Amino acid sequence: MMFKENITKEELTDLPLRWFEGEIVVVDNHEKLCQAVEVLLKSSVIGFDTETKPAFKKGVFNKVALLQLSVKDRAFLFRLNRLGLPAEIIKILANPNIIKPGVAINDDIKALNKIKAFSPKGFVELQDHAKSLGITDFSLKKLAAIICGFRISKGQQLSNWEAHELSEAQQIYAATDAWVALEIFENLSKN
Repeated sequence: MMFKENITKEELTDLPLRWFEGEIVVVDNHEKLCQAVEVLLKSSVIGFDTETKPAFKKGVFNKVALLQLSVKDRAFLFRLNRLGLPAEIIKILANPNIIKPGVAINDDIKALNKIKAFSPKGFVELQDHAKSLGITDFSLKKLAAIICGFRISKGQQLSNWEAHELSEAQQIYAATDAWVALEIFENLSKN
């Protein structure tokens, strides 16, 4: 299958809006962590993304607040600002047998390594895959449109990912970003 090189704003607007519709699990304690890891370790491909509270001042940088890992029907949102980066999660991130597709993952991995150093294995940069197919628009939103034929909302991108409680809109946004990475990977793998 051939993909378009790029997509216009108008073409993007015409596409149907999609979001993750499976179960969203906010992982903020050890019990939920163990349950999530049990599911994820059985998975061969997991959508990957992170969120960081935006800093609106020059020179201010925040640590990664959220790690999103998604399988087809369940998305796990790990509250790293509460959990740190536990060994159970590192076991997944360092496992070469679990494929973890994402977009602009080098920055995410660097940020995760600032919390706790680990050796990342099994990651797939979707932008590189898209580039090899002649696609020139690389954002997650545009890759979803070009490769999957739907658009996703980026409305919560600059929200507070360290908030005491994540809103439903934040949870759906975060889950969608990891899930859509999985969808893009699966569509690209068919080629």
